[in-house]
Amino acid sequence: MDLTFNKNEDHNKLKLSELRRRLAEVKLGGGKKRIEKLHAQGKMSSRERIDYLLDKNAPVIEIGAFAGDGMYAEHGGCPSGGVVVKIGYVKGKQCVVVANDATVKAGAWFPITGKKNLRAQEIAMENKLPIIYLVDSAGVYLPMQDEIFPDKEHFGRIFRNNAIMSSMGITQIAAVMGSCVAGGAYLPIMSDEALIVDKTGSIFLAGSYLVKAAIGESIDNETLGGATTHSEISGVTDYKAADDKDALDKIKNIVDKIGDFEKAGYNRIDAKSPIDNPEDIYGLLPSSRSDQYDMLEIIKRLVDNSEFEQYKEGYGKTILTGYARIDGWAVGIVANQRKVVKTKQGEMQFGGVIYSDSADKATRFIANCNQKKIPLVFLQDVTGFMVGSKSEHGGIIKDGAKMVNAVSNSVVPKFTIVIGNSYGAGNYAMCGKAYDPRLIVAWPSAELAVMSGNSAAKVLLQIEKASLEKNGEPLDPEKEKALFAKIKQRYDDQISPYYAAARLWTDAIIDPLDTRKWISMGIEAANHAPIEKQFNLGVLQV
Repeated sequence: MDLTFNKNEDHNKLKLSELRRRLAEVKLGGGKKRIEKLHAQGKMSSRERIDYLLDKNAPVIEIGAFAGDGMYAEHGGCPSGGVVVKIGYVKGKQCVVVANDATVKAGAWFPITGKKNLRAQEIAMENKLPIIYLVDSAGVYLPMQDEIFPDKEHFGRIFRNNAIMSSMGITQIAAVMGSCVAGGAYLPIMSDEALIVDKTGSIFLAGSYLVKAAIGESIDNETLGGATTHSEISGVTDYKAADDKDALDKIKNIVDKIGDFEKAGYNRIDAKSPIDNPEDIYGLLPSSRSDQYDMLEIIKRLVDNSEFEQYKEGYGKTILTGYARIDGWAVGIVANQRKVVKTKQGEMQFGGVIYSDSADKATRFIANCNQKKIPLVFLQDVTGFMVGSKSEHGGIIKDGAKMVNAVSNSVVPKFTIVIGNSYGAGNYAMCGKAYDPRLIVAWPSAELAVMSGNSAAKVLLQIEKASLEKNGEPLDPEKEKALFAKIKQRYDDQISPYYAAARLWTDAIIDPLDTRKWISMGIEAANHAPIEKQFNLGVLQV
């Protein structure tokens, strides 16, 4: 291996170490003391509950671990958005599990909590997966109620989705394992089956203090809405559990009886490991986002047998398209080629840039995959579409629009991996979050923004400089340099994959070696939901 490979490997493994350190921090939720307090109450933590529920030694992926990261500092923070969401297996059946983290503001809902819960429900609805709610929440976080309560994508949408999923025949099971108050009380009762844990679980629209203030009635919370009340008097819940483990065992027994599902029929054979060593990815991926590399070498380390059948190999070379298998599943791959390539006419094209011919090729390939019912995988490392008079005169906007149209109207499941750059309209054309990928994840090397930090800082500096000069405050070279550094730092913070993950622009930041698992579990989930509409591009400017 050469020196560049070793430097890249060191850089990317440091990034991976940072990822693992930050994951360890968010997994503590509100901290060890609050977890110990739960244990003293006879309760398990949210993560302990999920770990106990899911099948041991089976694959699992976590959605939104970094949700809320670095946000709400003035309110004490909200690790993982105050809720843990995982896709795993219960009695061999793939399920979505959502568990409130009572160590974070008693499980109260921040704005990002609502967004994350809706994302979990979206995954369940798109893939027709059973969804299990482990409820332990104080309800809406009142200091921020105006950002979580009334809008279309706020708290109330959760219960609307409960009703829609019920009409779709998607199994929903809820266990009340702590507080379940006010509007939040509707979630378990709008599920198909509801459990409640004795002595620790409670459900009511208003607690004892509010009842006293509102109607003058004196009553304790247990009598008002405890397990015995709702299991034997109101009939609100279906099962009464002795403790957390008993409730989780009951859920396992319920899931165990669910019948088989109608399959979408995506092609799968026995899985094969890549022949080329996947760990080479750390050395192949450059430490600088502006450096060139061969995306084909990355693909070979992600796909079964390192076999990739290229489509239109000699045409539109800044996008790689072709067929492969990942963990046995047939996939169509659309990837940005990150090295400078030469056309048949002898012209040089920049890596990571989408040209007219590349967009045309990708559009046709996406249509082919829809025709053949093959899931699509997008590997993003894109700086955008080619600019300049030659590209504009050649109709780059038209060709780019065709590609965006194909991505938008695709009916097969799409999965997006942000490997490096994800800038501007390139993010859109390569199936960014706005284009409904079933799952979208980033490697630690990813950057998401309108443009790179360096380019954006130059633009913003010119605007700032012109404004200062207009006010008679010209900048000397030293001050200009300092202002540029300040602007770039602010922008660089925003293009970090952690900034994106905190806002759920991506579902996770992952070790590159986990990419195969995410895609495989994603296609398995999508296989629960047969395609119900035809692929149609609509009107195209040809």
